[in-house]
Amino acid sequence: MAKDKQQKAPGRIKQMVQVYQNTRVHDRALTPLMIVSFVGPILAGVLVALLLHSNWIGWILWCVTGALVGLLVAMIVLGRRAEAMAYSQIEGRAGAVGAIVQSALRRSWRGSEVPVAINRQQDAVYRVVGRGGVVLISEGSLQRTRRMAQEEERKVKRAMMNVEVVHLYVGPDEGGIPLAKLSKELTKLKPKLNRNEVQAVFNRLSSLQASPVGIPKGMDPNRVRSAGKPR
Repeated sequence: MAKDKQQKAPGRIKQMVQVYQNTRVHDRALTPLMIVSFVGPILAGVLVALLLHSNWIGWILWCVTGALVGLLVAMIVLGRRAEAMAYSQIEGRAGAVGAIVQSALRRSWRGSEVPVAINRQQDAVYRVVGRGGVVLISEGSLQRTRRMAQEEERKVKRAMMNVEVVHLYVGPDEGGIPLAKLSKELTKLKPKLNRNEVQAVFNRLSSLQASPVGIPKGMDPNRVRSAGKPR
């Protein structure tokens, strides 16, 4: 077990370094922000040690505490900036919602990166199931996806009449949700299903799904995941 942990640790460190290197190419403010995030808590620890008239042991403890807090804050900044960069790179591209469904949704939600409906213009409708019910997420043109989403709602209602269906739209048209705020919009929905009901509804709808719809060309969810938060 100890050998396994030692082998995994360098992998995580290497991953964070890669995320940092990839992100700073597109985000010039990343390095200064991380430095400030790291140094700030250390200075705060020094200030507290001065105010408390600490002895040398107190100085060491406060400085070490500041360094640990600074490292944590710097990693949080890196994760958020990397995530924002990843969203900005795929914003507006076909299949972007599918990448978010696969890599960024919380465990309380069930869904697939494969759309349940797609047209020739690569407008797509995705379906996710969670505490907020069944959610149909339209991507592309609002006008073209409206009919597709309505048809998918009819299919859901035929299978499970008592399940509420919520519509969300991600795209450039009026009322569209920015891609980076999609996960937050889902968490805002009022709970309508418990954990067991979420799994049951998802399984029921998945069993009714016909042959899978292909992921729109030009989007590789795995590449998006690699540019996300460091794990």
